[in-house]
Amino acid sequence: MARRALVLVEGGPWGCGLLYVQAAQRLGLRPIIMSADPASTQYDYFAGERTETVRVDTEDLDALIRECSQLCETYGIAGITSQEEEVYATVGKLCRHFDLPGPTPTSIERCCDKFTQRELLAGAGVQMPAYRVAVNATEVESAAAEIGLPVILKPTVGGGSSGVRLCRNVDELAEHTAYLLGGKHIRLPSPTQRKWQSSPRILVEEFAQGPCYWADIMGDQIIGIGTGDFGPPPHFVYRGSTIPAPLTDDEHERIADVSLSCLRALDLGWGPTGIEFRWTTRGPVVIEVNPRLHGTPTPQLVQAAYGVDLITEHIKLAIGHECDLRRRHSYIAGARYLVADRDGTLDWISGDSRAADIPGVAEAKFYVALKTPIVRKGDWRDCIGHVVAASPSVAQTEAILQRAVDLIDWSITPFATLGE
Repeated sequence: MARRALVLVEGGPWGCGLLYVQAAQRLGLRPIIMSADPASTQYDYFAGERTETVRVDTEDLDALIRECSQLCETYGIAGITSQEEEVYATVGKLCRHFDLPGPTPTSIERCCDKFTQRELLAGAGVQMPAYRVAVNATEVESAAAEIGLPVILKPTVGGGSSGVRLCRNVDELAEHTAYLLGGKHIRLPSPTQRKWQSSPRILVEEFAQGPCYWADIMGDQIIGIGTGDFGPPPHFVYRGSTIPAPLTDDEHERIADVSLSCLRALDLGWGPTGIEFRWTTRGPVVIEVNPRLHGTPTPQLVQAAYGVDLITEHIKLAIGHECDLRRRHSYIAGARYLVADRDGTLDWISGDSRAADIPGVAEAKFYVALKTPIVRKGDWRDCIGHVVAASPSVAQTEAILQRAVDLIDWSITPFATLGE
């Protein structure tokens, strides 16, 4: 009998892709990564893992079908999936072609267009910030005047807070509009980013102020609701997260109700969904719905808090098995994100292994290798590592995290400037 394989379309950035590979191996599957650029530095993270990579244009559905068909001569393809939002609709189409479980492609495509997503949620009566869509600087300025400064500007496609900025005055508005229209926020070639280049659209949104919450969902079951903290504006780079969030029963129920309303409005009911909120004077306001798991270290947080391995359970769904979302325990889990403090070259890191040995620390990890050039973008790429810890209480978890972070240090040497 041919060995069963799990096909991952693009490996996913940093830790999540590696977690998918390791979870597939634990399930007895051969992980095979299909990527447009398997030599990319993001795949250095997989060094030492028993993975197979296939170079293929992941924007070309027919090419992916051909490659998967060739794999069938050697392996039995048990499932096809991805953690990358940009290719997830294509994954759904591949699954349908090979009669495998997967997401509904049209639902993913609608959800990944932030303006279309907003329109569908608005039609279902879901509370959101005021918003407008714009295609040029004049329309951005007009939309901001209607909504009222400060506003959030973001591209209508993409993830990881890439290109998302708070604009507090007309100068910041003009500067970031030019930045977005120039395509400088684009991080990787992908179908959605190419669509942006051919027809750029900007979402102009009211700045919804209040505590940040997020929900992780599998199918139509809410696994947990957490809270997060950002670094200083104008960007939105996570500095810390905690699950479960400190909510009253009523607050929890309201977020849960809104989450399920989002699923219905966007026709999302298969696999993982991650939703972000702000709690304003109107209650929970939806900032974004992602038709995928939240990125690392959120899956590690959920596992530390509840003993639920969301990545393994996602793979189980993708190969046609039932997933098991029962909680094994209930702790307070927290994460601290290690964020680059300057641009330059990462010269050394220390203390991560000592931090990992502290009782209660579930994981202490750097994502980037020594001598890596660091160029901060005001998004997920500014994070170079994380620490995750869990305990029976908030105070104890915070104390463990602080002790671990105090042990960790690194050095970034600024890039040389002209004339040096």
